[in-house]
Amino acid sequence: MAAAGITLHPACRVRQEGFGLLFYDSRGPRLLFAATGSLVPADFFSETRTGDDLPTGLSSGQQHAVRKLVAQLLDKGFLREQQIC
Repeated sequence: MAAAGITLHPACRVRQEGFGLLFYDSRGPRLLFAATGSLVPADFFSETRTGDDLPTGLSSGQQHAVRKLVAQLLDKGFLREQQIC
């Protein structure tokens, strides 16, 4: 059985800003500002990842914050789950 992975929705983009990450959705005028600072690089979302695949060197509190961000992005449709082989 294939595992579920998380990837950026094809209609969405992310870019690095001074405050952190800016997510935008070309399906409509939707933006999401994530005040992550330099905690998560924008290219982190360029690959399909599992829920436990986080940037290296994070404290347990930072890992929790990144997991919460990923959950919010999934809920709002900026990320989506897909099967990975």
